[in-house]
Amino acid sequence: MLPENYRKHKEVSMIEMYVAGIALDARNGHPIVILNDSTKRRALPIWIGAPEATAISRALDNHKPERPLTHDLLLNLVTNLGYKVKQIEINELEASTYYATIILLIDDPEHKLDTTRSIDARPSDAIALALRAKAPIFVSAQVVADGTIPADYEKDEEEAEAFKNFIDNLKASDFKPKGDGGKGDK
Repeated sequence: MLPENYRKHKEVSMIEMYVAGIALDARNGHPIVILNDSTKRRALPIWIGAPEATAISRALDNHKPERPLTHDLLLNLVTNLGYKVKQIEINELEASTYYATIILLIDDPEHKLDTTRSIDARPSDAIALALRAKAPIFVSAQVVADGTIPADYEKDEEEAEAFKNFIDNLKASDFKPKGDGGKGDK
């Protein structure tokens, strides 16, 4: 059974992730949005532009501008058209470029409508919108496998040491089949 932060959508395993914050690349000063899974064991760094970093930071700080900024305007358009942001998905990593999809849901029980629409987006814009809409952020398992870096080295070292001890203490008799008196296949 998969943990609750995993789900399947269109036959692709997705992992719910959360914005840990904005950092600056020490080499060139470019902003990076950092996503973590619920265990905070893996970090997904995505290099973004300065305006998007500002938009994400403002959303993280719950900053409410006097007039709507671009992502606030987009959310206003989405909701005034009768949709809600169901979730965003970062679903592909190709040649160091991430691809995302905004999933919109129109839920109109009066007309028996329950329809989703997918919109292609840059991950930074999708994340800024998701934070404003309080919508979940999902990342495909393949992107997590290809793009994340360890975020909890101490825990990783503990697990590696425990596994090494397990392997070191294995004996051939540990693999003897049970229930046949040790006779195996005849």
